[in-house]
Amino acid sequence: MAELTGAQLWQRFEQYLITNREMGFQLDVSRVRFEHSQLQGLAPAMAQALTAMGSLEGGSIANKDEGRMVGHYWLRAPHLSPTPEIEAEIVAAIANVKEFAADVHAGKVRGAGGPISHVLHVGIGGSALGPQFVAQALGSTNDKLVMRFVDNTDPAGIDAILAELAPVLATTLVTVVSKSGGTPETRNGMLEIQAAFKKQNVPFAAQAIAITQADSKLDQTAIKEGWLARFPMWDWVGGRTSVMSTVGLVPAALQGLDVDAFLTGAAQMDDLTRHPDPLQNPACMLAMMWHIIGGGRGQKDMVILPYKDQLALFSKYLQQLVMESLGKELDRKGRLVNQGIAVYGNKGSTDQHAYVQQLRDGLSNFFATFIQVLEDRTGSSIEVDPGVTSGDYLQGFLLGTRAALYESGRDSITITVDRVSPHSVGSLIALYERAVGLYAELVDVNAYHQPGVEAGKKAAAAVLDLQHRVAQQLQAGVPQTAAEMAKALDAVPHTETIYKILEHLAANTGRGVRRIPGTIPVLDQFAKTKIANQITAES
Repeated sequence: MAELTGAQLWQRFEQYLITNREMGFQLDVSRVRFEHSQLQGLAPAMAQALTAMGSLEGGSIANKDEGRMVGHYWLRAPHLSPTPEIEAEIVAAIANVKEFAADVHAGKVRGAGGPISHVLHVGIGGSALGPQFVAQALGSTNDKLVMRFVDNTDPAGIDAILAELAPVLATTLVTVVSKSGGTPETRNGMLEIQAAFKKQNVPFAAQAIAITQADSKLDQTAIKEGWLARFPMWDWVGGRTSVMSTVGLVPAALQGLDVDAFLTGAAQMDDLTRHPDPLQNPACMLAMMWHIIGGGRGQKDMVILPYKDQLALFSKYLQQLVMESLGKELDRKGRLVNQGIAVYGNKGSTDQHAYVQQLRDGLSNFFATFIQVLEDRTGSSIEVDPGVTSGDYLQGFLLGTRAALYESGRDSITITVDRVSPHSVGSLIALYERAVGLYAELVDVNAYHQPGVEAGKKAAAAVLDLQHRVAQQLQAGVPQTAAEMAKALDAVPHTETIYKILEHLAANTGRGVRRIPGTIPVLDQFAKTKIANQITAES
Protein backbone atom coordinates (compact mmCIF):
# COMPACT_ATOMS: atom_id res chain seq x y z
CA MET A 1 0.00 0.00 0.00
CA ALA A 2 1.39 3.39 -1.02
CA GLU A 3 2.21 5.95 1.70
CA LEU A 4 -0.63 8.39 2.30
CA THR A 5 -0.56 12.14 2.81
CA GLY A 6 -2.07 13.83 5.84
CA ALA A 7 -5.27 14.61 3.93
CA GLN A 8 -5.53 11.04 2.68
CA LEU A 9 -5.05 9.69 6.20
CA TRP A 10 -7.86 11.95 7.40
CA GLN A 11 -10.13 10.55 4.67
CA ARG A 12 -9.14 7.02 5.68
CA PHE A 13 -9.88 7.87 9.32
CA GLU A 14 -13.35 9.10 8.33
CA GLN A 15 -14.00 6.05 6.18
CA TYR A 16 -13.17 3.34 8.71
CA LEU A 17 -13.84 4.96 12.10
CA ILE A 18 -16.38 3.06 14.21
CA THR A 19 -17.89 5.18 16.95
CA ASN A 20 -20.68 4.93 19.50
CA ARG A 21 -21.32 8.20 21.29
CA GLU A 22 -23.68 6.68 23.85
CA MET A 23 -20.93 4.34 25.01
CA GLY A 24 -18.13 6.89 24.60
CA PHE A 25 -16.25 4.47 22.36
CA GLN A 26 -14.21 4.69 19.13
CA LEU A 27 -12.20 2.21 17.08
CA ASP A 28 -9.72 3.60 14.56
CA VAL A 29 -7.90 1.27 12.15
CA SER A 30 -6.74 3.95 9.72
CA ARG A 31 -3.07 3.35 10.58
CA VAL A 32 -3.21 -0.27 9.44
CA ARG A 33 -1.97 -0.74 5.88
CA PHE A 34 -4.80 -2.72 4.34
CA GLU A 35 -6.69 -2.46 1.07
CA HIS A 36 -10.47 -2.31 1.04
CA SER A 37 -10.44 -5.37 -1.21
CA GLN A 38 -8.95 -7.37 1.68
CA LEU A 39 -11.98 -6.56 3.80
CA GLN A 40 -14.24 -7.58 0.95
CA GLY A 41 -12.31 -10.83 0.60
CA LEU A 42 -12.88 -11.65 4.28
CA ALA A 43 -16.58 -10.73 4.18
CA PRO A 44 -17.94 -14.25 3.41
CA ALA A 45 -15.83 -15.85 6.15
CA MET A 46 -16.84 -13.11 8.59
CA ALA A 47 -20.51 -13.65 7.79
CA GLN A 48 -20.03 -17.33 8.69
CA ALA A 49 -18.19 -16.31 11.87
CA LEU A 50 -21.09 -14.09 12.92
CA THR A 51 -23.50 -16.95 12.28
CA ALA A 52 -21.33 -19.25 14.40
CA MET A 53 -21.27 -16.62 17.15
CA GLY A 54 -25.04 -16.43 17.06
CA SER A 55 -25.19 -20.20 17.41
CA LEU A 56 -22.79 -20.03 20.36
CA GLU A 57 -24.98 -17.48 22.11
CA GLY A 58 -27.97 -19.69 21.39
CA GLY A 59 -26.48 -22.54 23.41
CA SER A 60 -24.71 -24.75 20.88
CA ILE A 61 -22.02 -27.10 22.16
CA ALA A 62 -18.85 -25.12 21.52
CA ASN A 63 -16.36 -27.10 23.58
CA LYS A 64 -16.77 -30.57 22.13
CA ASP A 65 -13.82 -31.87 24.19
CA GLU A 66 -15.88 -31.36 27.34
CA GLY A 67 -19.34 -31.46 25.78
CA ARG A 68 -20.30 -28.07 27.14
CA MET A 69 -21.77 -24.79 26.03
CA VAL A 70 -19.92 -21.48 26.23
CA GLY A 71 -22.20 -18.86 27.72
CA HIS A 72 -20.26 -15.96 29.20
CA TYR A 73 -22.40 -13.64 27.05
CA TRP A 74 -25.46 -14.64 29.08
CA LEU A 75 -23.86 -13.33 32.26
CA ARG A 76 -24.61 -9.73 31.24
CA ALA A 77 -27.84 -10.53 29.40
CA PRO A 78 -29.53 -13.38 31.27
CA HIS A 79 -32.62 -13.12 29.06
CA LEU A 80 -30.51 -14.50 26.19
CA SER A 81 -29.87 -17.75 28.07
CA PRO A 82 -31.02 -20.86 26.20
CA THR A 83 -33.17 -22.08 29.10
CA PRO A 84 -35.31 -20.40 31.79
CA GLU A 85 -33.35 -22.35 34.42
CA ILE A 86 -30.01 -20.84 33.39
CA GLU A 87 -31.54 -17.36 33.26
CA ALA A 88 -32.97 -17.77 36.75
CA GLU A 89 -29.64 -19.02 38.11
CA ILE A 90 -27.75 -16.02 36.71
CA VAL A 91 -30.29 -13.50 38.00
CA ALA A 92 -30.32 -15.11 41.43
CA ALA A 93 -26.51 -15.24 41.63
CA ILE A 94 -26.14 -11.54 40.80
CA ALA A 95 -28.80 -10.60 43.35
CA ASN A 96 -27.16 -12.77 46.00
CA VAL A 97 -23.74 -11.24 45.32
CA LYS A 98 -25.07 -7.71 45.75
CA GLU A 99 -27.04 -8.62 48.87
CA PHE A 100 -24.04 -10.31 50.47
CA ALA A 101 -21.76 -7.35 49.71
CA ALA A 102 -24.34 -4.93 51.13
CA ASP A 103 -24.51 -6.98 54.34
CA VAL A 104 -20.72 -6.88 54.64
CA HIS A 105 -20.61 -3.13 54.06
CA ALA A 106 -23.38 -2.58 56.59
CA GLY A 107 -21.54 -4.57 59.25
CA LYS A 108 -24.08 -7.40 59.33
CA VAL A 109 -21.29 -9.77 58.30
CA ARG A 110 -18.28 -9.37 60.55
CA GLY A 111 -14.95 -11.00 61.15
CA ALA A 112 -13.59 -12.34 64.41
CA GLY A 113 -11.96 -8.94 64.99
CA GLY A 114 -14.84 -6.69 63.96
CA PRO A 115 -16.16 -5.14 60.73
CA ILE A 116 -14.61 -6.50 57.54
CA SER A 117 -11.74 -4.37 56.22
CA HIS A 118 -9.97 -6.52 53.61
CA VAL A 119 -10.63 -9.22 51.00
CA LEU A 120 -8.00 -11.81 50.06
CA HIS A 121 -8.92 -13.36 46.71
CA VAL A 122 -7.34 -16.75 45.97
CA GLY A 123 -7.33 -18.08 42.41
CA ILE A 124 -5.17 -18.85 39.38
CA GLY A 125 -5.31 -17.76 35.74
CA GLY A 126 -8.58 -16.12 34.77
CA SER A 127 -10.00 -16.75 38.22
CA ALA A 128 -7.50 -14.24 39.59
CA LEU A 129 -6.34 -12.16 36.64
CA GLY A 130 -9.78 -10.84 35.67
CA PRO A 131 -10.64 -9.71 39.22
CA GLN A 132 -7.14 -8.23 39.61
CA PHE A 133 -7.49 -6.18 36.43
CA VAL A 134 -10.92 -4.88 37.43
CA ALA A 135 -9.78 -4.11 40.98
CA GLN A 136 -6.78 -2.08 39.78
CA ALA A 137 -8.62 -0.35 36.96
CA LEU A 138 -11.58 0.74 39.06
CA GLY A 139 -10.20 0.90 42.59
CA SER A 140 -9.81 4.17 44.47
CA THR A 141 -9.40 5.60 47.96
CA ASN A 142 -13.19 5.34 48.25
CA ASP A 143 -13.21 1.54 48.04
CA LYS A 144 -15.35 -0.15 50.67
CA LEU A 145 -12.74 -2.86 51.28
CA VAL A 146 -9.05 -3.30 50.47
CA MET A 147 -8.35 -6.00 47.87
CA ARG A 148 -5.36 -8.36 47.88
CA PHE A 149 -4.68 -11.42 45.72
CA VAL A 150 -2.91 -14.77 45.95
CA ASP A 151 -2.59 -15.92 42.35
CA ASN A 152 0.31 -18.38 42.43
CA THR A 153 1.76 -21.23 44.43
CA ASP A 154 4.96 -19.28 45.15
CA PRO A 155 5.66 -19.56 48.90
CA ALA A 156 7.57 -16.28 49.09
CA GLY A 157 4.78 -14.44 47.29
CA ILE A 158 2.20 -15.91 49.67
CA ASP A 159 4.38 -14.97 52.65
CA ALA A 160 4.54 -11.35 51.47
CA ILE A 161 0.75 -11.07 51.24
CA LEU A 162 0.17 -12.81 54.57
CA ALA A 163 2.76 -10.60 56.28
CA GLU A 164 0.90 -7.52 55.03
CA LEU A 165 -2.46 -8.90 56.18
CA ALA A 166 -1.27 -10.33 59.51
CA PRO A 167 -2.48 -7.33 61.56
CA VAL A 168 -5.95 -7.45 59.92
CA LEU A 169 -6.44 -11.17 59.36
CA ALA A 170 -9.32 -11.22 61.85
CA THR A 171 -11.22 -8.72 59.66
CA THR A 172 -10.28 -10.24 56.27
CA LEU A 173 -12.64 -12.23 54.07
CA VAL A 174 -11.03 -14.94 51.93
CA THR A 175 -12.63 -15.71 48.55
CA VAL A 176 -11.42 -19.05 47.17
CA VAL A 177 -12.10 -19.65 43.47
CA SER A 178 -11.79 -23.04 41.81
CA LYS A 179 -14.26 -24.34 39.27
CA SER A 180 -13.48 -28.00 39.90
CA GLY A 181 -12.30 -27.50 43.43
CA GLY A 182 -9.12 -29.43 42.64
CA THR A 183 -6.89 -26.75 41.11
CA PRO A 184 -3.51 -27.32 42.85
CA GLU A 185 -2.36 -23.69 42.94
CA THR A 186 -5.63 -22.49 44.47
CA ARG A 187 -5.74 -25.38 46.95
CA ASN A 188 -2.17 -24.63 48.02
CA GLY A 189 -2.96 -20.96 48.55
CA MET A 190 -6.03 -21.88 50.59
CA LEU A 191 -4.05 -24.27 52.79
CA GLU A 192 -1.34 -21.64 53.39
CA ILE A 193 -3.97 -19.08 54.37
CA GLN A 194 -5.78 -21.56 56.61
CA ALA A 195 -2.48 -22.19 58.40
CA ALA A 196 -2.01 -18.44 58.91
CA PHE A 197 -5.53 -18.15 60.37
CA LYS A 198 -4.87 -21.10 62.67
CA LYS A 199 -1.59 -19.55 63.85
CA GLN A 200 -3.52 -16.45 64.93
CA ASN A 201 -6.40 -18.48 66.39
CA VAL A 202 -8.83 -16.87 63.92
CA PRO A 203 -11.61 -19.19 62.69
CA PHE A 204 -11.06 -19.56 58.95
CA ALA A 205 -14.43 -21.01 57.94
CA ALA A 206 -16.35 -18.08 59.44
CA GLN A 207 -14.55 -15.71 57.04
CA ALA A 208 -14.21 -17.97 53.99
CA ILE A 209 -16.20 -17.79 50.75
CA ALA A 210 -16.20 -20.54 48.12
CA ILE A 211 -16.79 -19.72 44.46
CA THR A 212 -17.07 -23.06 42.69
CA GLN A 213 -19.31 -25.50 40.88
CA ALA A 214 -22.00 -27.27 42.84
CA ASP A 215 -20.77 -30.47 44.48
CA SER A 216 -17.12 -29.87 43.57
CA LYS A 217 -14.36 -30.77 46.04
CA LEU A 218 -14.26 -27.14 47.18
CA ASP A 219 -18.03 -27.00 47.51
CA GLN A 220 -18.02 -30.17 49.61
CA THR A 221 -15.25 -28.75 51.80
CA ALA A 222 -17.14 -25.49 52.31
CA ILE A 223 -20.29 -27.36 53.30
CA LYS A 224 -18.48 -29.73 55.64
CA GLU A 225 -16.50 -26.97 57.37
CA GLY A 226 -19.39 -24.50 57.46
CA TRP A 227 -17.88 -21.69 55.41
CA LEU A 228 -19.47 -18.26 55.55
CA ALA A 229 -20.84 -18.29 51.98
CA ARG A 230 -20.86 -20.20 48.70
CA PHE A 231 -21.43 -18.78 45.22
CA PRO A 232 -21.96 -20.83 42.05
CA MET A 233 -19.80 -21.30 38.99
CA TRP A 234 -21.16 -23.01 35.89
CA ASP A 235 -19.52 -25.42 33.48
CA TRP A 236 -20.44 -23.15 30.58
CA VAL A 237 -18.14 -20.34 31.84
CA GLY A 238 -14.43 -20.71 31.09
CA GLY A 239 -11.80 -19.24 33.43
CA ARG A 240 -10.54 -16.60 31.01
CA THR A 241 -14.09 -15.37 30.37
CA SER A 242 -15.31 -15.64 33.97
CA VAL A 243 -14.80 -12.09 35.22
CA MET A 244 -18.50 -11.25 34.84
CA SER A 245 -19.58 -14.37 36.70
CA THR A 246 -19.45 -14.66 40.47
CA VAL A 247 -15.67 -15.08 40.02
CA GLY A 248 -15.34 -11.37 39.29
CA LEU A 249 -18.59 -9.98 40.70
CA VAL A 250 -18.06 -11.17 44.29
CA PRO A 251 -14.70 -9.36 44.77
CA ALA A 252 -15.87 -6.36 42.73
CA ALA A 253 -19.04 -5.96 44.79
CA LEU A 254 -17.11 -6.36 48.05
CA GLN A 255 -14.65 -3.72 46.85
CA GLY A 256 -17.66 -1.45 46.36
CA LEU A 257 -17.59 -1.23 42.56
CA ASP A 258 -20.72 -0.69 40.48
CA VAL A 259 -21.28 -4.21 39.16
CA ASP A 260 -24.49 -3.20 37.37
CA ALA A 261 -22.63 -0.61 35.28
CA PHE A 262 -19.86 -3.15 34.64
CA LEU A 263 -22.37 -5.67 33.28
CA THR A 264 -24.28 -3.00 31.34
CA GLY A 265 -21.12 -1.83 29.58
CA ALA A 266 -20.42 -5.37 28.46
CA ALA A 267 -24.02 -5.94 27.36
CA GLN A 268 -24.03 -2.77 25.26
CA MET A 269 -20.75 -3.77 23.61
CA ASP A 270 -22.25 -7.20 22.92
CA ASP A 271 -25.14 -5.49 21.16
CA LEU A 272 -22.76 -3.35 19.11
CA THR A 273 -20.64 -6.35 18.14
CA ARG A 274 -23.64 -8.30 16.87
CA HIS A 275 -24.01 -5.81 14.00
CA PRO A 276 -24.17 -7.77 10.72
CA ASP A 277 -22.05 -5.24 8.80
CA PRO A 278 -18.38 -5.91 9.64
CA LEU A 279 -17.49 -2.29 8.86
CA GLN A 280 -19.86 -1.16 11.62
CA ASN A 281 -18.91 -3.92 14.03
CA PRO A 282 -15.78 -3.18 16.11
CA ALA A 283 -15.16 -6.83 17.04
CA CYS A 284 -15.34 -7.84 13.37
CA MET A 285 -13.02 -5.02 12.43
CA LEU A 286 -10.49 -6.01 15.10
CA ALA A 287 -10.59 -9.65 14.03
CA MET A 288 -10.14 -8.72 10.36
CA MET A 289 -7.21 -6.42 11.20
CA TRP A 290 -5.51 -9.21 13.17
CA HIS A 291 -6.05 -11.55 10.22
CA ILE A 292 -4.75 -9.12 7.61
CA ILE A 293 -1.76 -7.94 9.64
CA GLY A 294 -0.70 -11.46 10.61
CA GLY A 295 -1.57 -13.17 7.35
CA GLY A 296 -4.08 -15.35 9.17
CA ARG A 297 -1.11 -17.04 10.83
CA GLY A 298 -0.33 -14.75 13.77
CA GLN A 299 2.84 -13.57 12.06
CA LYS A 300 2.84 -10.28 13.99
CA ASP A 301 2.76 -9.87 17.78
CA MET A 302 0.00 -7.82 19.40
CA VAL A 303 1.41 -4.99 21.55
CA ILE A 304 -1.18 -3.46 23.89
CA LEU A 305 -0.36 0.10 25.00
CA PRO A 306 -2.99 1.66 27.28
CA TYR A 307 -2.13 5.27 28.02
CA LYS A 308 -3.58 5.14 31.51
CA ASP A 309 -2.03 3.76 34.69
CA GLN A 310 -5.36 2.25 35.73
CA LEU A 311 -5.30 -0.02 32.67
CA ALA A 312 -1.75 -1.30 33.18
CA LEU A 313 -2.98 -4.87 33.72
CA PHE A 314 -5.08 -4.86 30.55
CA SER A 315 -2.23 -6.22 28.43
CA LYS A 316 -1.68 -9.05 30.93
CA TYR A 317 -5.41 -9.80 30.96
CA LEU A 318 -5.52 -9.87 27.14
CA GLN A 319 -2.40 -12.01 27.03
CA GLN A 320 -4.32 -14.86 28.63
CA LEU A 321 -7.58 -14.22 26.79
CA VAL A 322 -5.96 -14.10 23.36
CA MET A 323 -3.12 -16.59 23.70
CA GLU A 324 -5.02 -19.30 25.59
CA SER A 325 -7.96 -18.98 23.21
CA LEU A 326 -6.06 -18.83 19.91
CA GLY A 327 -2.84 -20.70 20.63
CA LYS A 328 -3.78 -24.08 19.14
CA GLU A 329 -1.77 -26.85 17.51
CA LEU A 330 -4.65 -28.26 15.47
CA ASP A 331 -7.58 -26.70 13.69
CA ARG A 332 -11.09 -28.10 13.93
CA LYS A 333 -10.38 -30.53 11.09
CA GLY A 334 -7.41 -31.95 12.97
CA ARG A 335 -4.81 -30.35 10.70
CA LEU A 336 -1.51 -29.11 12.14
CA VAL A 337 -1.72 -25.28 12.09
CA ASN A 338 0.10 -23.99 15.23
CA GLN A 339 -2.10 -20.92 15.39
CA GLY A 340 -1.93 -18.03 17.83
CA ILE A 341 -1.08 -14.37 18.36
CA ALA A 342 1.57 -13.40 20.89
CA VAL A 343 0.50 -10.56 23.19
CA TYR A 344 2.59 -8.27 25.35
CA GLY A 345 2.58 -4.71 26.60
CA ASN A 346 2.33 -2.51 29.63
CA LYS A 347 1.42 1.18 29.50
CA GLY A 348 2.25 4.48 27.88
CA SER A 349 4.10 6.68 28.19
CA THR A 350 6.24 4.62 30.56
CA ASP A 351 7.22 2.20 27.83
CA GLN A 352 8.40 4.90 25.50
CA HIS A 353 11.48 4.63 27.72
CA ALA A 354 11.55 0.85 27.31
CA TYR A 355 10.56 -1.17 24.25
CA VAL A 356 9.09 1.57 22.04
CA GLN A 357 12.62 2.14 20.73
CA GLN A 358 12.54 -1.34 19.23
CA LEU A 359 8.98 -0.94 18.04
CA ARG A 360 10.02 2.03 15.94
CA ASP A 361 13.48 1.03 14.78
CA GLY A 362 13.84 -2.72 15.36
CA LEU A 363 12.12 -5.83 14.05
CA SER A 364 8.82 -5.13 12.32
CA ASN A 365 7.23 -8.20 13.89
CA PHE A 366 4.27 -6.59 15.68
CA PHE A 367 1.31 -4.27 15.51
CA ALA A 368 0.41 -1.86 18.29
CA THR A 369 -2.96 -1.19 19.85
CA PHE A 370 -3.18 2.15 21.63
CA ILE A 371 -5.87 2.52 24.30
CA GLN A 372 -6.67 6.22 24.68
CA VAL A 373 -8.68 7.60 27.60
CA LEU A 374 -9.99 11.11 26.96
CA GLU A 375 -10.67 12.14 30.56
CA ASP A 376 -7.39 12.87 32.35
CA ARG A 377 -8.73 12.87 35.90
CA THR A 378 -11.76 13.71 38.00
CA GLY A 379 -11.67 17.49 38.36
CA SER A 380 -9.42 20.11 36.81
CA SER A 381 -5.67 19.94 36.18
CA ILE A 382 -2.88 22.39 36.79
CA GLU A 383 -0.76 23.71 33.92
CA VAL A 384 2.74 22.23 33.90
CA ASP A 385 3.63 24.51 30.98
CA PRO A 386 1.64 27.52 29.74
CA GLY A 387 -1.65 26.11 28.47
CA VAL A 388 -0.46 22.52 28.85
CA THR A 389 -1.35 19.90 31.50
CA SER A 390 0.32 16.59 32.35
CA GLY A 391 -2.61 14.92 30.60
CA ASP A 392 -1.84 16.90 27.44
CA TYR A 393 1.67 15.50 27.57
CA LEU A 394 0.27 11.98 27.86
CA GLN A 395 -1.88 12.47 24.78
CA GLY A 396 1.04 14.05 22.96
CA PHE A 397 3.19 11.01 23.64
CA LEU A 398 0.42 8.71 22.40
CA LEU A 399 -0.22 10.61 19.18
CA GLY A 400 3.49 11.19 18.61
CA THR A 401 4.34 7.51 19.05
CA ARG A 402 1.43 6.53 16.80
CA ALA A 403 2.70 8.87 14.08
CA ALA A 404 6.30 7.73 14.50
CA LEU A 405 5.31 4.09 14.17
CA TYR A 406 3.29 4.76 11.03
CA GLU A 407 6.18 6.67 9.48
CA SER A 408 8.39 3.65 10.16
CA GLY A 409 6.00 1.30 8.40
CA ARG A 410 4.49 -0.12 11.60
CA ASP A 411 0.74 -0.74 11.82
CA SER A 412 -1.35 0.40 14.77
CA ILE A 413 -4.94 0.38 15.98
CA THR A 414 -6.37 2.97 18.36
CA ILE A 415 -9.26 2.37 20.75
CA THR A 416 -10.65 5.42 22.54
CA VAL A 417 -12.95 5.57 25.55
CA ASP A 418 -14.23 8.68 27.28
CA ARG A 419 -13.10 7.63 30.75
CA VAL A 420 -12.11 4.63 32.86
CA SER A 421 -15.31 3.49 34.54
CA PRO A 422 -17.10 0.23 35.33
CA HIS A 423 -19.07 0.74 32.11
CA SER A 424 -16.03 1.29 29.86
CA VAL A 425 -13.98 -1.50 31.44
CA GLY A 426 -16.89 -3.90 30.95
CA SER A 427 -17.19 -2.82 27.33
CA LEU A 428 -13.46 -3.29 26.62
CA ILE A 429 -13.52 -6.80 28.05
CA ALA A 430 -16.60 -7.68 25.99
CA LEU A 431 -15.04 -6.23 22.83
CA TYR A 432 -11.99 -8.45 23.04
CA GLU A 433 -13.97 -11.53 24.05
CA ARG A 434 -16.02 -11.17 20.88
CA ALA A 435 -13.04 -10.31 18.66
CA VAL A 436 -11.17 -13.40 19.87
CA GLY A 437 -14.19 -15.61 19.14
CA LEU A 438 -14.63 -14.19 15.65
CA TYR A 439 -10.94 -14.44 14.78
CA ALA A 440 -10.94 -18.07 15.92
CA GLU A 441 -13.73 -18.74 13.43
CA LEU A 442 -11.72 -17.08 10.64
CA VAL A 443 -8.76 -19.39 11.26
CA ASP A 444 -10.93 -22.42 12.14
CA VAL A 445 -9.68 -23.14 15.67
CA ASN A 446 -11.69 -23.80 18.82
CA ALA A 447 -11.25 -20.78 21.06
CA TYR A 448 -12.93 -22.44 24.01
CA HIS A 449 -10.71 -25.36 24.93
CA GLN A 450 -7.09 -25.49 26.09
CA PRO A 451 -5.43 -28.89 25.56
CA GLY A 452 -2.00 -27.35 26.09
CA VAL A 453 -2.94 -26.17 29.57
CA GLU A 454 -4.30 -29.58 30.48
CA ALA A 455 -1.13 -31.23 29.16
CA GLY A 456 0.94 -28.95 31.39
CA LYS A 457 -1.15 -29.93 34.44
CA LYS A 458 -0.65 -33.63 33.67
CA ALA A 459 3.10 -33.13 33.26
CA ALA A 460 3.28 -31.32 36.62
CA ALA A 461 1.36 -34.15 38.28
CA ALA A 462 3.86 -36.64 36.85
CA VAL A 463 6.76 -34.64 38.33
CA LEU A 464 5.12 -34.62 41.77
CA ASP A 465 4.54 -38.36 41.55
CA LEU A 466 8.21 -38.82 40.72
CA GLN A 467 9.12 -36.60 43.69
CA HIS A 468 7.14 -38.92 45.97
CA ARG A 469 9.15 -41.90 44.71
CA VAL A 470 12.40 -39.96 45.18
CA ALA A 471 11.44 -39.22 48.79
CA GLN A 472 10.83 -42.89 49.42
CA GLN A 473 14.20 -43.78 47.89
CA LEU A 474 15.93 -41.29 50.18
CA GLN A 475 14.65 -43.21 53.19
CA ALA A 476 17.46 -45.72 52.60
CA GLY A 477 19.78 -43.15 54.15
CA VAL A 478 22.61 -43.84 51.69
CA PRO A 479 23.97 -40.81 49.78
CA GLN A 480 23.16 -41.16 46.07
CA THR A 481 23.67 -39.19 42.90
CA ALA A 482 20.70 -38.39 40.70
CA ALA A 483 21.89 -40.99 38.18
CA GLU A 484 22.15 -43.68 40.86
CA MET A 485 18.69 -42.86 42.13
CA ALA A 486 17.21 -42.85 38.62
CA LYS A 487 18.63 -46.31 38.03
CA ALA A 488 17.27 -47.57 41.34
CA LEU A 489 13.83 -46.17 40.50
CA ASP A 490 13.92 -47.56 36.95
CA ALA A 491 13.52 -43.99 35.75
CA VAL A 492 16.75 -43.38 33.83
CA PRO A 493 14.98 -41.28 31.11
CA HIS A 494 14.01 -38.88 33.91
CA THR A 495 17.44 -38.46 35.47
CA GLU A 496 17.54 -34.71 34.85
CA THR A 497 14.12 -34.25 36.45
CA ILE A 498 15.26 -36.28 39.47
CA TYR A 499 18.35 -34.08 39.75
CA LYS A 500 16.16 -30.97 39.70
CA ILE A 501 13.86 -32.44 42.36
CA LEU A 502 16.79 -33.28 44.65
CA GLU A 503 18.37 -29.90 44.11
CA HIS A 504 15.14 -28.15 45.09
CA LEU A 505 14.56 -30.31 48.16
CA ALA A 506 18.10 -29.74 49.42
CA ALA A 507 17.80 -25.96 49.00
CA ASN A 508 14.82 -25.66 51.33
CA THR A 509 15.07 -25.84 55.09
CA GLY A 510 12.87 -28.44 56.68
CA ARG A 511 12.68 -30.79 53.69
CA GLY A 512 15.17 -33.16 55.31
CA VAL A 513 17.56 -33.48 52.37
CA ARG A 514 21.24 -32.55 52.35
CA ARG A 515 23.50 -32.08 49.37
CA ILE A 516 27.05 -33.43 49.29
CA PRO A 517 28.95 -31.53 46.54
CA GLY A 518 30.80 -33.59 43.97
CA THR A 519 33.59 -32.47 41.66
CA ILE A 520 30.89 -31.36 39.21
CA PRO A 521 27.17 -30.73 39.91
CA VAL A 522 25.95 -33.95 38.28
CA LEU A 523 28.13 -35.93 40.72
CA ASP A 524 26.52 -34.28 43.76
CA GLN A 525 25.10 -36.78 46.22
CA PHE A 526 21.89 -36.37 48.19
CA ALA A 527 20.80 -37.97 51.44
CA LYS A 528 18.37 -37.58 54.32
CA THR A 529 19.57 -35.24 57.06
CA LYS A 530 19.98 -36.61 60.56
CA ILE A 531 17.20 -34.44 61.94
CA ALA A 532 14.86 -35.67 59.22
CA ASN A 533 15.80 -39.27 60.00
CA GLN A 534 15.13 -38.62 63.67
CA ILE A 535 11.70 -37.12 62.91
CA THR A 536 10.89 -40.08 60.68
CA ALA A 537 11.88 -42.53 63.41
CA GLU A 538 9.82 -40.72 66.04
CA SER A 539 6.76 -40.65 63.84
